[in-house]
Amino acid sequence: MTVRVARVPTHSASRYLQQLAKHWSHKMEVSFSEQEATIAFPNGATLDLRADSETLDVRLAVPEDGDVARMEEVVASHLDRFAFREAPLTFDWQAV
Repeated sequence: MTVRVARVPTHSASRYLQQLAKHWSHKMEVSFSEQEATIAFPNGATLDLRADSETLDVRLAVPEDGDVARMEEVVASHLDRFAFREAPLTFDWQAV
């Protein structure tokens, strides 16, 4: 697995986490609370989110044969959609 992480500055992290989890729960396996979420994509990738008062921590694990850049874009674009008042959010993706 290729793992990428980003710490996204926002004071609305919990709201965005919950909106994204609910949105994707119709198509994917999702578990979430106000502070944490795990989303399993059909392609084998997983997304873990953790919210606090100032940041949304994002951990994306993509299978070796997956398109990491595309998955980063999917996650960022969906979160930006929910964060339209402050979008675009800042994603500084880092390899782990």
